[in-house]
Amino acid sequence: MTREIHVWETYEICLRAKETYENPYTDVVVWAVLDGPDFHKKVYGFWNGDNEFCIRVTATKAGIWNYYTDSNTEDEGLNGTKGSYIAKPWSEEEKEENPTRRGIIQATPDGHCFQYADGTPYIMVGDTWWALATKHFAWTDDETERKTGPEMTMKDMARTRRRQGYNTVGMIAAFPTWATDGKPNHIELGDEKHTYIRSAWTNNGCRPPREGENPLQQAKDMSNEGGRPFELPGIIPGYEDVAPNLNRINPEYFKVLDKKMNWLNANGFTVFIEVTRRDCSTVFKNFYDWPMTYTRLIQYIFARYQTNNILFSPIHFDCVLHSIDAREFNEAINLFIDLYGKPPFGTLMGSNSQPHSLINFGGPEEQKWMTFNQLANYREHDYYWHLVDGFHRSRLPAINGEPYYSGHQSLYLRDDDGNIIGAKPATSPYDEEDQLNCRSGYFGSLVCGAYGGILAGFTAGWSGNSEEACDVKLWEIFDFPAGHQLKNIVPFLMKDGIKYRSLQPDPEILTPNKMGDPMGLRGWCFASATQDRDYILGYIEKDCPKLFVRALHPYDIYKLTWFNPVTGKWLDNEQTELEVGVYGFLSLPRVKENTDWGFCLERVNKEHRLNPPKVFNTGFLAMPDTEKKN
Repeated sequence: MTREIHVWETYEICLRAKETYENPYTDVVVWAVLDGPDFHKKVYGFWNGDNEFCIRVTATKAGIWNYYTDSNTEDEGLNGTKGSYIAKPWSEEEKEENPTRRGIIQATPDGHCFQYADGTPYIMVGDTWWALATKHFAWTDDETERKTGPEMTMKDMARTRRRQGYNTVGMIAAFPTWATDGKPNHIELGDEKHTYIRSAWTNNGCRPPREGENPLQQAKDMSNEGGRPFELPGIIPGYEDVAPNLNRINPEYFKVLDKKMNWLNANGFTVFIEVTRRDCSTVFKNFYDWPMTYTRLIQYIFARYQTNNILFSPIHFDCVLHSIDAREFNEAINLFIDLYGKPPFGTLMGSNSQPHSLINFGGPEEQKWMTFNQLANYREHDYYWHLVDGFHRSRLPAINGEPYYSGHQSLYLRDDDGNIIGAKPATSPYDEEDQLNCRSGYFGSLVCGAYGGILAGFTAGWSGNSEEACDVKLWEIFDFPAGHQLKNIVPFLMKDGIKYRSLQPDPEILTPNKMGDPMGLRGWCFASATQDRDYILGYIEKDCPKLFVRALHPYDIYKLTWFNPVTGKWLDNEQTELEVGVYGFLSLPRVKENTDWGFCLERVNKEHRLNPPKVFNTGFLAMPDTEKKN
């Protein structure tokens, strides 16, 4: 009997090898040739433990789908299996219940925004749960809801975030060398190749030890109920019990992650999944067959989750410390594309890269894999410019990842050459200062081109702080005010439906737009505008001076509507009509209070007005404010 699935659901082809392999992870490659409506591609599988191999496929359209399996071996258990399944569409009601049923995330036709496969807009409202695969985000099979606190499971955390408007979580699939093993969190071999075993977060929440505490900073334990992602012992002399064998993967670890991924998708979440963090990259490069060992890991993780609703990243490159160069990662990732092809179901690929994916990995002349851009892990508003630059340099959607860590640390401290030498003390997440900083990151980067959305960061959340020694615990972040405000980026960007897709970042249309510290989050303003500037979305930070919008057509009339980024509401009952002056400047009225605001300007007249000005003033900006109240 032919099995029936829904479009975009997973259909798993399970194969059992008849032969025995010394290392199935490295020795065997399996795939299925899949045929369906407007589809004919090779889809690769993975080893799932013992003699089991799996190939996860799906259906991009309704209809009949056929497959046959093959491998790089002569194994009769892996080759020549044929089968079929029927895919039926979801109803609109079913898709309303769970947006991931709308299909995998794609780029919009214009190339600068995201949408689900059925064309419905997707704006990332994301939380960084980098430790999601581990025991810190506890898994339970039951569906019992637990109150906020230490007993919360991953399901409870996800339910809470869903109620707060989130649709995405970001995670790192494996931290191969991290464990609380009695050894330091930072281990450098001191060899000629500058190998770092790990540069890990600590099991006390990444804070310095206090007086009377053990000065040894131990690494965070990143195992889960299935163990560690790779097997011990390793191959590095003297560190066999610290760095596992990266050619010996542990499928039991990933079976736990399978459950989390599937549950999150079934409950409306897209998952931004990164293969691993950069701090063990020199182990891959200096002690294994580079780039193949890393390419194999990319393929293994992608094959397990290629039918999930994901955005895929082959490396978490959050900074340049203790890592191979970003361009060296291109060797392994480009090889992944060369050997296995582009993602068969259209999964988009990017990276949490500091400062920006184009800076780290280059354009298509250097890398073959990137299909969305990202600005990541910088705090100050001066870095939003990278999003503007990326918009004009590539036809790719973009997001901002971790623009500001609520409750974790304030702005970076730098020397005279701009190098980061520390950070200012953390501001309480319940202080207005922290919320203003976060909102600048959310809304400022949004109108600078992060039309794909925001992957936010919260202290204790990104690191999964569940240990007793951590000052702030994972379950405490769900009350942070800035976390409740992130969802407001959606009504802001979608004020007029999908009209935001016609915007392009244009911060220089506002003047004066940079009156605060470049390495700060006050006094600046940002904007996006359509090509003919008949529609403008803007964001104004606290302490911004009185503004003008420039390069508009003289005498045109614009309707001004303010947006409150705290409440997520457009103040439609306080709209104002403004007339552009003779020199093409539009004077914005001062906001009623000195805080941050969003705004929208919509041109009222369809044809440009040619009326002579009532007042002619030769001053550069000394034209009068002309306001016509509705």
